[in-house]
Amino acid sequence: MAGREEELTYRINVSDPRTGKTKPVQLPPEKFRPFIGLRIGDTIDGSVVGMPGYLLKITGGTDKDGFPMRPDVHGGVKVRLLLSGPPGFRPRKKGERRRKTVRGNTITEDIIQVNTVIVAWPEGEKEEEAS
Repeated sequence: MAGREEELTYRINVSDPRTGKTKPVQLPPEKFRPFIGLRIGDTIDGSVVGMPGYLLKITGGTDKDGFPMRPDVHGGVKVRLLLSGPPGFRPRKKGERRRKTVRGNTITEDIIQVNTVIVAWPEGEKEEEAS
């Protein structure tokens, strides 16, 4: 089991709303520690993922089994909810509901992918974009 822990890498998806592109960043477990305990909607300094000067807002993620995080479920728990829309379920027919397993809004050791969006850029880069 110790070998599996060493192979484990965490993935941070950084979305840039100006370009519409997403850049995946792989992190080893020791560099992922600042994310543990944060919730969906919290902001974190971009230097944690190698982007100093940027400010990143957490928008979601998935756990090691592929279950998505939901902002309306508190804590780091895994629960089965009756869902009528995303995240976690996309209805095919009008009024369709289904019981699905989802994760809470708090990042734990079980979360392996975190989705973020850039909310603040470095000062010099902002001026370059404006000109």
